[in-house]
Amino acid sequence: MRAPILKQGKYLIGSIQGSLSDADLLALRDELTSTVREQRSSGVVIDVTVLDVLDSFAARTLRTISQMIRLLGAETVIVGIQPEVAVSMVQLGLTIEGAATALDLEEGLALLDARTGRGARRHAR
Repeated sequence: MRAPILKQGKYLIGSIQGSLSDADLLALRDELTSTVREQRSSGVVIDVTVLDVLDSFAARTLRTISQMIRLLGAETVIVGIQPEVAVSMVQLGLTIEGAATALDLEEGLALLDARTGRGARRHAR
């Protein structure tokens, strides 16, 4: 299953629509990083709301995506981690350092605005 990538201004939104195989996660990594470069995006939101399980490979891949995007000069925010997923991640010692997290898409976009300085420019008008 492919995760669609939407463009909203200078941001990209990768929305995971269902369970992804390891190959799907790697394809998402490659597509997000190439799209960040092509579109000169300043931020990426990865929405994992529909995931009720996040295994070690998925957590490691999200961390890698975040690190790669940072090297390209953009910020990453992961949104929609379910409470049960957060509990199991903590219990298993899974981390996604390097990526900020937010409750939902709206908060994720606001966080990107704050981190990229776009929020200050919007309010200055």
